Amino acid sequence: RACGSPDDPLGNWGQPGTGTEGLAWYPTDFLRDVTPVPCHSHNDYWRRVPVFSALHAGCTSVEADVWLRDGDQLWVGHDIAALQPNRTFTSLYVNPLVEILTKQNPSTEFYNASRCGVFDTDPGQTLTLLVDLKTDGPETWPWVMKQLAPLRERGWLTFIEDGEIHLRQVTVVGTGNTPFDQVVANATYRDAFFDAPLERLENSPYNSTNSWYASVSFWRNIGNVWWTNGPTGAQLDKIRRQVQEAHKRGLLARYWDTPPWPIHIRNRIWEVLIEEGVGILNVDDLESATKRDWTKQRSFFKWLGF
Repeated sequence: RACGSPDDPLGNWGQPGTGTEGLAWYPTDFLRDVTPVPCHSHNDYWRRVPVFSALHAGCTSVEADVWLRDGDQLWVGHDIAALQPNRTFTSLYVNPLVEILTKQNPSTEFYNASRCGVFDTDPGQTLTLLVDLKTDGPETWPWVMKQLAPLRERGWLTFIEDGEIHLRQVTVVGTGNTPFDQVVANATYRDAFFDAPLERLENSPYNSTNSWYASVSFWRNIGNVWWTNGPTGAQLDKIRRQVQEAHKRGLLARYWDTPPWPIHIRNRIWEVLIEEGVGILNVDDLESATKRDWTKQRSFFKWLGF
């Protein structure tokens, strides 16, 4: 696709005269033909346009690495060297999501509700916002919760009340240094969930009332698959056991740090994970992951839930 063509609304993003000079320009037809797929935009803040690039590809989950700075500021970046004061959790994620959902839920004489999510083709689909805490968890987490207030006040955060989950447009999940005890501190009401350790679920307190994902590094936990053209029998058994344990607890299994190359190995691992029932596919290459040409048609539609 040509940069800036009608099929590539991100091509000239932010350029004068395009209508995108504001950070969160969002025409109502931006995702008109996009089918949401269960993929997670790993290191989403590296995208040319965080959040929007992932949504345009159809991803239902995005990730923000946050660092507490200057006492109350949450800066976003992969490491300290990448941090900039204008790239914050609020400017890159909270405010854009508020603008998107405001446009998706207009107050008119024909419509006056707030039930629609970010995807026009599936308004009931929640968007998972995975917040990876890079600084001290107990100190950083309260600021994350505070800065989510604009979404919370509009009723757009998935919450659990008296043990019952109420699905909303955005589901917040804490990972990295997120303190589990703070996530579950309020026993009657909370609007954030935990990213449980997939490899340590047995005899653990993690379930669907306190966690959303169950994640682990593929490389460290499953091992090398380069020389075997895919997982060995023992590796496949381990994946199967872990995914099944997550299912028992009502959690979505997620493997990060999967091999990005060679391409045929990457595709094979993606296909295996889908066949085994992972809840979300962790990806860096958004366009490749959300197209059907890398997998069997049967696997792809199983992934979409058909």
